[in-house]
Amino acid sequence: MSRKQSNRFKDDDIKEDLQEENKAQDTHKRKTARITNIESNLVEDEKNQNKEKSKKKFIIKKIKQFFTFNFCLGTICCFIGLFMLYGPMDGFRTFIITTAEGSMRHQYIEYWFYDQDTINHVMAHNSVIETGETTNTALYNFNNENIDKPDENLETPKPIKYKNEYERQILENPNNEDYKIIEISEKNCDGYLAVIYDPSRIHTVVTQYLGTKGEYLVNMAKRENALVAINGGGFVDPNFSSNGATPLGVTISKGKIMTSASYGGSGGIIGFTESNELVLTKCSSSQAKALGIRDCVTFGPFLIVNGVSSEVLGNGGWGQAPRTVIAQRADGIVLFLVVDGRTISKPGADMNDLIEIMERYDVVNAANLDGGTSSVMVVNR
Repeated sequence: MSRKQSNRFKDDDIKEDLQEENKAQDTHKRKTARITNIESNLVEDEKNQNKEKSKKKFIIKKIKQFFTFNFCLGTICCFIGLFMLYGPMDGFRTFIITTAEGSMRHQYIEYWFYDQDTINHVMAHNSVIETGETTNTALYNFNNENIDKPDENLETPKPIKYKNEYERQILENPNNEDYKIIEISEKNCDGYLAVIYDPSRIHTVVTQYLGTKGEYLVNMAKRENALVAINGGGFVDPNFSSNGATPLGVTISKGKIMTSASYGGSGGIIGFTESNELVLTKCSSSQAKALGIRDCVTFGPFLIVNGVSSEVLGNGGWGQAPRTVIAQRADGIVLFLVVDGRTISKPGADMNDLIEIMERYDVVNAANLDGGTSSVMVVNR
């Protein structure tokens, strides 16, 4: 073998060795890259797992905080509620009991929280003590001389001096209107006072479905072509589920006796005589007819009789709610008062509020009518 051939074989061997070495290095690099990728994936997976664990821990923490907060809040509210219902301060307890007692439909609510002895104790300190008198019609004097009406014989109307702003609101009637509406705004309620100048036009109207179901006042007012209408007495309410079909006690409409049941609640008959005088009395239907009463309802309490106001203990035992009142001044002018309520800032009127309003307008006789959701005034404009 020649030297050239020998050198060529050696070069081939070297090339093969280099190729083998390069292959080995490539294989090593690929293995290293795979390992690096695996390690990177493992690290990334571990990071993701840690993130998921952190997220789960955060969610669990928030859930625990939510339930802990609501549990604590519920416990505090429960404690406050129990304290208000049964604690040493009786304001809220009085509000619950007297408001329920003053309702014709929701008296059962007070029994959710209190026994009869507690209710009796609260009501003994919150009641209306009526005067015990019956209306003395001799106190009326229907001359209406003070009503501010235009004098056609005078070029310049003669100025009228009013005793106060409330008298001016009532008597000022330059256009000789049948009625006027005065807006009332009190600390605990807002409402409307209707001034009726002719009491002979006031009549009692009952549901046309008497004994079967009640009727909305707006429908009754439309049917009778009324200028102004208000709700009247209460209604029989067995098991707090009445539909207003049967009025309480004695009801007379235009001389006809519509109901004649006995009535043992506060107040009594609230009606107008043939002489158009508002009379407050406690009597039967036959006695009412003998007194010349042509229209009446039954409810109470009587707020003012013969110019003397009833004594009110506490809030009067009727709570604060929307109210309706009918009253008459000595000059014969009749007042219909309806006030709203049952909001946080304006819960409604109690018996003291009603008496104070009626005293301002100098009424001789005034009686509370059915209130709450029954209180409504309809005006035909």
